[in-house]
Amino acid sequence: PPHSSLTTELVFHVFFCLTTHFSSFLSVAGCTFDEDSDPGLCEYRQGQEDDFDWQLIRTYNWPHPTPDLLRGSFMMVNSSQHFGGQRAQLLLLPLSENDTHCIQFSYFLYSRDGHSPGDLQVYIRVNGGPKGSAVWNISGSQGRQWHQVELAVSTFWPSEYQVIFEATVSEERQGYIALDDIVLLNYPCYKVPHFSRLGDVEVNAGQNASFQCVATGKVSETEPFLLERRNGVVLDMPLLSRLSHKRLMATFQVEAQRGEQDLYRCITLSPRGAAVSNFGELIVRVPPTPIAPPQLLRAGPTYLIIQLNTNSIVGDGPVIRREIQYRASQSTWTETHGVGSLTYKVWHLEPDTEYRISVLLTRPGEGGTGAPGPPLISRTKCAEPMRALRGLTATEIQPRQLALQWEPLGYNLTRCHTYSLSLCYRYSMPTGGSGGNNATVRECLSVERNTSHFTLRDLPPFRSVHVRLALANPEGKKESREVTFQTEEDIPGGIAPESLTFTPLDDMIFLKWEEPIEPNGLITQYEISYQSIESSDPGINVPGPRRTVSKLRNETYHMFSGLHPGTTYLVSVRARTTKGFGQTALTEITTNISAPVFDYEDIPSPLSESESTITVLLRPALGRGAPVSAYQVVVVEEDGSRQVRRRELGTVDCFPTPNSHNELAPSSLPDATPFTVGDNHTYNGYWNSPLDPTKNYLIYFQATSNFRGVRTIKMPDKAFVPTACKDSKRALEVSQHAEDMGLILGACAGGLVVLILLLGAIVIIKVAINKAAMSYRQEKSRKLSSLDCSMTEQSTLQQDERMAHSFMDAHGSPVNESSSLLGGSPHRHCRRKSSPYHTGQLHPAVRVADLLQHINQMKTAEGYGFKQEYESFFDGWDVTKKKDKTKGRHDSLLNDRHRVKLHSLLADPSSDYVNANYIDVSPKQEMIYDFWRMVWQENCFSIVMITKLVEVGRMKCCKYWPDDTELYGDIKITLLKTETLAEYTVRTFAMERRGYPAKHEVCQFHFTSWPEHGVPYHATGLLAFLRRVKASTPPDAGPVVVHCSMGAGRTGCYIVLDVMLDMAECEGVVDIYNCVKTLCSRRINMIQTEEQYVFIHDAILEACLCGETAIPVNEFALIYKEMLKVDSQSNTSQLREEFQTLNSVTPHLDVEECSISLMPRNREKNRSMDVLPPDRSLAFLITTEGESSNYINAALADSFLRPAAFVVTPHPLPGTTTDFWRLVYDYGCTSVVMLNQLNQSNSAWPCLQYWPEPGLQQFGPMTVELLSRTADDDVIIRLFRVQNITRLQEGQLVVRHFQFLRWSPLLAQVHNWQRECGEGRTIVHCLNGGGRSGTFCACTMILEMIRHHSMVDVFFAAKTLRNSKPNMVETMGFCFFYCLFYFSILHRFRNNMKGKFYS
Repeated sequence: PPHSSLTTELVFHVFFCLTTHFSSFLSVAGCTFDEDSDPGLCEYRQGQEDDFDWQLIRTYNWPHPTPDLLRGSFMMVNSSQHFGGQRAQLLLLPLSENDTHCIQFSYFLYSRDGHSPGDLQVYIRVNGGPKGSAVWNISGSQGRQWHQVELAVSTFWPSEYQVIFEATVSEERQGYIALDDIVLLNYPCYKVPHFSRLGDVEVNAGQNASFQCVATGKVSETEPFLLERRNGVVLDMPLLSRLSHKRLMATFQVEAQRGEQDLYRCITLSPRGAAVSNFGELIVRVPPTPIAPPQLLRAGPTYLIIQLNTNSIVGDGPVIRREIQYRASQSTWTETHGVGSLTYKVWHLEPDTEYRISVLLTRPGEGGTGAPGPPLISRTKCAEPMRALRGLTATEIQPRQLALQWEPLGYNLTRCHTYSLSLCYRYSMPTGGSGGNNATVRECLSVERNTSHFTLRDLPPFRSVHVRLALANPEGKKESREVTFQTEEDIPGGIAPESLTFTPLDDMIFLKWEEPIEPNGLITQYEISYQSIESSDPGINVPGPRRTVSKLRNETYHMFSGLHPGTTYLVSVRARTTKGFGQTALTEITTNISAPVFDYEDIPSPLSESESTITVLLRPALGRGAPVSAYQVVVVEEDGSRQVRRRELGTVDCFPTPNSHNELAPSSLPDATPFTVGDNHTYNGYWNSPLDPTKNYLIYFQATSNFRGVRTIKMPDKAFVPTACKDSKRALEVSQHAEDMGLILGACAGGLVVLILLLGAIVIIKVAINKAAMSYRQEKSRKLSSLDCSMTEQSTLQQDERMAHSFMDAHGSPVNESSSLLGGSPHRHCRRKSSPYHTGQLHPAVRVADLLQHINQMKTAEGYGFKQEYESFFDGWDVTKKKDKTKGRHDSLLNDRHRVKLHSLLADPSSDYVNANYIDVSPKQEMIYDFWRMVWQENCFSIVMITKLVEVGRMKCCKYWPDDTELYGDIKITLLKTETLAEYTVRTFAMERRGYPAKHEVCQFHFTSWPEHGVPYHATGLLAFLRRVKASTPPDAGPVVVHCSMGAGRTGCYIVLDVMLDMAECEGVVDIYNCVKTLCSRRINMIQTEEQYVFIHDAILEACLCGETAIPVNEFALIYKEMLKVDSQSNTSQLREEFQTLNSVTPHLDVEECSISLMPRNREKNRSMDVLPPDRSLAFLITTEGESSNYINAALADSFLRPAAFVVTPHPLPGTTTDFWRLVYDYGCTSVVMLNQLNQSNSAWPCLQYWPEPGLQQFGPMTVELLSRTADDDVIIRLFRVQNITRLQEGQLVVRHFQFLRWSPLLAQVHNWQRECGEGRTIVHCLNGGGRSGTFCACTMILEMIRHHSMVDVFFAAKTLRNSKPNMVETMGFCFFYCLFYFSILHRFRNNMKGKFYS
């Protein structure tokens, strides 16, 4: 540090004290070696390890002083007196100080001739140690003078040092070496710098120690700096750095090796002297190393937990850091982790791998980390395989084997060196039972390690084989996702004989079979061969020719027609794949025998007559299936009250017990033979008694056949006509059913012809034989096809009031005769032959045949579109007149000239007003009495209501009818019955009025399916509703009352549909524009929106395309038979044409209509993206579960009786099972009908079991518990209890699960269960939620129609379901066949009841 006055004084004071304490010969003045010097102050000693001693010389005492020496007292060495290389040492007393000492001395080195006398070296020995190397030295002749040198020696207590002067004689041995004036100064050296204290340096072995020598004073970079080791080894080449103008630092790097601990000091040399620092110690520490290896506590697949064991170490402490170093035994790469505790978990290791783990300890300082301790050698456990194997593909597919391959195996997958590989597969095989169940074959095979291919053998042909790979090791197992392969086809197996079921009729056989248990491929067709082999009719040649019929793969039934009655046929059925035909299934079927037939139609007149006899000509009958066994002449006495009536199907009367019964053997009637009734003879025990001339008789002739206990009788249905009765033959004509094929013999018997004429003409029935060659469906087809050729006269529309009146008169009232478009007899006769108006050139009537093209053009706005037509209806209207605002809901709508005027009440002259003109507004509360007055006055039978009571939270119509009985003024209304269907409700009322004896019956037809906004999505339900109204309204009833909320809009749509469909039926044209225009002249805004106007067109088009498709139950068998007949010209049948019509009117969904199903978050919830429900039919989930959406692939569909009675959905996916049970609970579904098989494999996702069996299972918030299970050959029934654990207050839901095996009992059991449960819905699912589900729903609807309306309408059922989901009902043929089967079972049951009434 820089000197100050205080520092100088302190240094001098310390120096003085130390000097007086340690030295007796030195003083501040120093030692001059003069005689007067105190010997005690200049004590020194000669060296003991040298060659000679120094001499004390006092030249002023010499008598003859030498000229080479100067005068004075000093210590000297005469080189000439010693040998070269000899040494003499002069040792000063040891000194001790806590700072730098400055020792000053003078030296003399001289030789007369310039030779070197030798070397003078100065050593500083510390603490009695080795003298080390010279801190200063001089050699050579320096001239005959004294030179002064300073030594700056730094030392600190408790160290001491000793100055040693050593003279070495040169080889030249001439001259003198002398020392004088050795002084210990009490101030810093001036000529040389001094060193700051050199500190100890501690380093770890193998590191470089850094000694920093800081010199202060007169210092220069050119003067050498040295670092001296205590043993004398000197290091040079320091790194110099100037700290200030008087401070210079020299840095020395010393490599510290283990065991090389030593002392070092700094030295700087100059001709002026030298500076010597204190010794700094170099401390070399040995980094620590554990003695013992770490201890293993626990091992895992990817970790090892160890204890460090660092209590015993080798080396120096302290330990400031612990680390573990580890590596795989087979690897050279190591990794080191710091450890904060005595136990440590080594992470991220490889499974089933040996590791070497050592502990590293670190002490302070660089390089303080010791060598790794002894290693712990341990192995991790195996880990679960990384993932399942991928890339499972088939390299070769054959009918009965699969060659498979997959990705190569590696340690990165197995995660263990000990592993196994299994190949598991499954496929379904039919069990062979009648229920059609499948059994699943499962097997797992071991595969050799390091193998990536395998061949599966002995597989069934054309089966979906589900294959997965299972990779297992001791710690776990990973199974790949199942991959489905399909083996190639083979020829099919045989059809099971027990699956052949049939229903024989007299000339038809219904045959049904099931697909072969082993189809071994895709069945492309069925081949049915049949041949007559035996017949009870001798007129039939047997064996007959063998005929073959081919059926499509989905047609597992066939109707044989044109067969012979009473004939046994050998029928064979076999299936075919692309590989060929399979085995043949055989069965024998015998048709029923038919009643005999007569080969003539017209009955000849009696041959002769008398008072007691009538002689007629009897002709033989022809046996059908069995020969005629007997003829019977039946005479029935007429009592005068018998009426000839139409014979309904199934209720034709036979005459087994007549008043007189004459039976004739077939042999007695080989040809036409006269027979006299009343000839007083006996025939086979029957007496043919004479006729009483005072009575009338009915005479019948019938034939019977009897074969194997089955007896058939040809019912009599025609009569012989006596001459006296021929004039009255045209009194009455009645159409008879096609099945009435026999003859009725009718006779007028009396005493006198005159008496008969006086009593009046006898009514004779002329039978019109109708062989059903033209059913009403054929008539409908004929009429619609003939519309292409219909012509319509075109004339100018007369826009006057007379024309408007004539239009409403002709169209406004109900049509008494129903049309084939609207559901009546196909032979109706329209009351008018042409329209009461004819349209102009701008808006001509449109032919029905051109209607589709016309509507398409209007929708595409080619030319004159819907918008322009609709806006033209309101040109020039300005209605300002208002009448009785208290009674009019929207009084500006009514044109007063055409309103209904009530008969005025005596007390109220204005009571003639009601807001109605046969097109009514919904009555307000204060006008209910007026409404019923109008109904009474106009003799209305039908009230059509097209609104709900409340819509969008607003009151649309008050409830103007009672729930039981109620009095409105003097009118009493009583509710008799209510019939509720899916889309409308029919209420029947009894209407009485005080003072009037008669009762009126009124029916309200309430259409409930019109949406609160817009128009119905489809017109199917509204058209059915319209047909029901027309069919139910009596011919003599008054006008139909039609109302919605305000008597416009919906009401107008209904009226236009009614009128236009009549017009289309009668004239083959429709004139929608002028009809709407005329209606608006009667009541403004009859069509409120353009959307309603378009809907009218679409509805009329649907009615014209589809026609009336309902069939009465008692005519079903005959009509179905006609529908199956294939037309020889078109090569198609009515059934096929009807199905094609269904496809043409089925709505096709756009992407926008399925937007919810196509949302990214919902895509994975769809089994197939090809079968999606439209947004309008979706059944959204109510129960919440986490962040799951409320979407499920499920559509609501109506039944015949209930709206949204069905929930149709695909089989649940593994990820939607919870959603399925949420759906069951949210929609109160009490029945689940499963129409597919488990593990069905013809889809990307297998059909897995989604219910618990046995026990209880939780699916999200839903708990499902199996209560019971029953099974037979037809259906498996399970009973579940379903509960929502998040809504326990709502209670439990009992659900019955029906697993499909066969159709017939399934429908009945579901119906019975639903009837017990009341209002519960039915969930129906198959593989894709379409084909089978739609068929089940359609058959259910048809059975409801049969039970409630005695009608069958397969087309309506299919169309209604397809309106909700277009992929429903893939075949109509099965629905027709099921109806026939149902009627056959019902007919047999009735026969077994032996005539008892059964319904």
